[in-house]
Amino acid sequence: MKILCIGEALIDLICTDKGKSLKDGLNFLKKPGGAPTNVAAAIAALGGDVALAAKVGKDPFGKHLIEVMQSFGVETKWMLQDENYFTTLAFVSLMENGERDFYFNRGADGQLSMDEINEIDKEHFSIIHFGSATGFLPGTLQSAYLGLLNKVAGSKTFISFDPNYRHLLFQHNLSSFIEQSWVFLNQCHFFKLSDEEAMLLTKTTTFEDAAFQLQERTKSVFAITLGKDGTYLRHGSHTMIIPSIPIAPVDTTGAGDAFVGAVLFQLSRLDEDSMHGLSVDEWQKIVVNSNKAGARTCEYLGAMEAFKHLSNQIFQ
Repeated sequence: MKILCIGEALIDLICTDKGKSLKDGLNFLKKPGGAPTNVAAAIAALGGDVALAAKVGKDPFGKHLIEVMQSFGVETKWMLQDENYFTTLAFVSLMENGERDFYFNRGADGQLSMDEINEIDKEHFSIIHFGSATGFLPGTLQSAYLGLLNKVAGSKTFISFDPNYRHLLFQHNLSSFIEQSWVFLNQCHFFKLSDEEAMLLTKTTTFEDAAFQLQERTKSVFAITLGKDGTYLRHGSHTMIIPSIPIAPVDTTGAGDAFVGAVLFQLSRLDEDSMHGLSVDEWQKIVVNSNKAGARTCEYLGAMEAFKHLSNQIFQ
C-alpha cells in the first residue's frame, strides 16, 4: 500500500568550524533535511511505495532536494516548486559549550496550501504520515496540515504522527505547539515520541508519569523512544519496553525518522483490515525491526548517507 508523507523539505547548512558561532563560521556543509523528507527517504530505501508532499523553491536547493528524493525512489510529483519563495534553510553550529547556534530562514516550505493538498488523490494512499517540525508554525502549511488531518480522520486511512519538537523553533510559543500536537495525538492510529517529547506534551517530569497520561488520554498505538534503554510500546492495555540494538553510534541524526519509516514500511505490506487489527505480538515484531533500522542509521554520518545502507534485509 502507498504512503504519503507531508511537511517540510529543507536544507540544513551545518557549520564545520568547530566551536564557531554562525557569525564567525566560514565553512558550511549542505545536507538535505526535514523530518518528513527523512521518513520518506527511509521508507523508499526499505523498498516502500511513498510520495512526499512538500514545497521547495524554484532554485538550486529545491532542485537538489527533489533529485535526492528521486534517487531514493520517492515519488516527487507533490514536491512543488514555488518561484516566489526560496527553499527553506536551517543554519546550525555546535558551540564549545555544547549549545547550538541556530538560525532558521523560512521560505517555501511554509507555503504548501490546502488547495494544493486537495489536488492529491487521497484514495491512492492507505497511510498518511504527519511528521513536520514546521507544520505547527504560523502560515499556509499550518492550515493545510490540519486540513488534511480533518479530511482523512474517521476514514480507513491509517494516520501516523510524530511531532518532531524543535526547541529553537517553538521556545517562545510552546503552549501552541502542545495544543496543536494533542489534536493529532487524539486522531492518529500510531504516534512516536521521544521521552523528552512525552514529558513536554503531558507537562510531567518523569517518563513514567508521561507514559501513564498518554495511555489514559489516547487510544492510539504508540512508541516512546528511550535511546539506549529501548522503546516503550503501548498497544491497548499492553505495555512493554523493547530493547535497543547495541551499537557504537557515529551519528544519531535521522534515527527517529528511520524508526518511523520502518514502522510505516512494515504496515504498508499489509492490507487495510490487517493493518488496523494487528495484535500486540505483531506490533512488538514491528518495533523490534524498527529499532534495527534506527540503529543502522546511527552507524553512518548523516541521515541521507545512512539511509543508503537501509534494506528490508535487516529485518531477517
